[in-house]
Parts: sequence; structure tokens; C-alpha cells
Amino acid sequence: MGSMVWKILGTGSAIVAGIAATKVADQIWQKAGQDAKFDPKDPDSPFVTALAYAALTGLAAGVARTLTTRKAAQFYAKSAGHKPKEILDRDM
Repeated sequence: MGSMVWKILGTGSAIVAGIAATKVADQIWQKAGQDAKFDPKDPDSPFVTALAYAALTGLAAGVARTLTTRKAAQFYAKSAGHKPKEILDRDM
């Protein structure tokens, strides 16, 4: 049962963090003076601009997922009395 709880807690927190981080990155992009209607998938968009956008959103999502997954693991460990099995397997 613990493994299932960890999968839901860890994955769920990472997904929510990724979505929230992308929204925050979009706001930062606009506040930096970039076009709000910019579409990095459009082949007519400048490649360097699309690359900068990808770097910003990727960094924001990665940091948010890492922080929330760590917090979820701390919560799990505090509640269960041990780290999730998937994390314990990596420690060995």
C-alpha cells in the first residue's frame, strides 16, 4: 500500500508543480517584454527565441518538480516513518 501512496503523492505533486511552473514562466516571459502570443512550435518563430522560451519553461518546471517531490518525500517519510521504497532503493 505504501508504494501506491508514494506513486500518487510523488507523481501528483510533480504534475501540479510542472503545470504551475509553466504558468509562472509564461508570466515571466511576458513581463520580460516578450510577445504573449509567441508560439515556440511555430516554424516561423525565431529559433533563438523558441530556445530561450524552452530553457525558461524547462528550468522552471524542473526546479518546481524537484522541490515538490522532495517535500512529498519528506511528508511521506514523516507519516510512514521511512522514506519511500523507490528512494531507499537508490540509496543502496
